[in-house]
Amino acid sequence: MDTTVGFYDGNSEAYSKKTFGADLSELRSHLVRHLPEGASVLDLGCGSGRDSLAFSRMGYRVTAMDASEGMCRMTERNTGIRAEKRRYQDLDRTDEFDGVWACCSLLHCPSDELPDVLGRVRRSLKKGGVFFCCFKKGDFEGEREGRHYLDLDVRRLGRLLEDAGFEIIELWEEKDFRGDLFWTNAVSRVRV
Repeated sequence: MDTTVGFYDGNSEAYSKKTFGADLSELRSHLVRHLPEGASVLDLGCGSGRDSLAFSRMGYRVTAMDASEGMCRMTERNTGIRAEKRRYQDLDRTDEFDGVWACCSLLHCPSDELPDVLGRVRRSLKKGGVFFCCFKKGDFEGEREGRHYLDLDVRRLGRLLEDAGFEIIELWEEKDFRGDLFWTNAVSRVRV
């Protein structure tokens, strides 16, 4: 995980330029349709701040969080939203958020730590809270392009979410707009 954080710290400017302008409004809509007006949203692994800004402009109360100090700086510079430097493994909130958005972030979590992290996400959500996450499709785990990656398919991601106390709302795979890469996406709700 340290090499992944180091990658983002060392490449925060370039990564911000590459990702900030991407239009993910369709993807965000999968979470937004389940959020109440004025919802509190945690952008877990906020990166460049692109989604934090979008949620804020929709009238949501946003908490931005990233393990990389460089990416926290990019979020603050790009959006004016203060970003909290914290790893997902250290998430310690309880019943605080209506929604958690983890877009292209938990895919850096080692598989042996992911069940605990998902439990932390669940505890951070209010009763009935909703959670979006996505992973590259596959079964690879290891270093790729200077970062740790965990790829998941729908079966494995669904099982992990259910084991963590989530009820699946949507679970789907889709092709990335930039090429041949496929994503495994999930929207789930805290099981009551």
